[in-house]
Amino acid sequence: MTPRLRKALLAAGALLLGSALWLGGPAVLRTMSFFRIRRVEVVGSTDIPPESVVTALKLPKGGNVFDDLRPFESRARALPGVRQATIHRRLPGTLVVEIVEARAVALAPEQGRLAMVGRNGKFLPFDPTVAAPDLPVLSAPDPVVARLLGRVQEMDPELFSRVVTASQVRGDVVLDLGGRRLWLRPDVTTEVIRAVTAAEQDLGRRGRAWAELDGRFAGQVVVRWRAG
Repeated sequence: MTPRLRKALLAAGALLLGSALWLGGPAVLRTMSFFRIRRVEVVGSTDIPPESVVTALKLPKGGNVFDDLRPFESRARALPGVRQATIHRRLPGTLVVEIVEARAVALAPEQGRLAMVGRNGKFLPFDPTVAAPDLPVLSAPDPVVARLLGRVQEMDPELFSRVVTASQVRGDVVLDLGGRRLWLRPDVTTEVIRAVTAAEQDLGRRGRAWAELDGRFAGQVVVRWRAG
């Protein structure tokens, strides 16, 4: 056997061995008690109790970190208030659950109390008395209004922080800033938000008392003046 042939055979054998370990390794490791799940860490949980996340996973007794994690991730994502969830292994026996919670954009009445509303217009299972959020108030959950508030929350947090109430009027959305109103289309863009806030600042510098700023029309902001 020539040296070149010997090297080729050794390389092929190493490749086959590596493939066998890669394909069969997890199955073997799942039988080892050394890798039994002993600890679960939850990262990113603010309003959802970590113990609720762990319970939602429904980990089997004697589970192994090399078990298929996809069913556990699906259960975590199905938990109300969770937008995204991923699970990582930390050897030898820890699962790290990283979750992204849904962000509340408003408060609305539910069974005699105010509850948090997400961007989809549905109630979130978070306790506003614990989180103490300073959020706009809706008369009732509304997906159109909630989506627009979510866009404003991302585009201009300072403007969002000044919204007292929000409502839908004939398919558009009205934001009340505490006596002054902004009219916006549900698909409001960053450019429109900038134009409206620029108009507000300019009117403030000039000491002009306005009642409404209407950003529903292309290329312009309509000002409606305060009576008197």
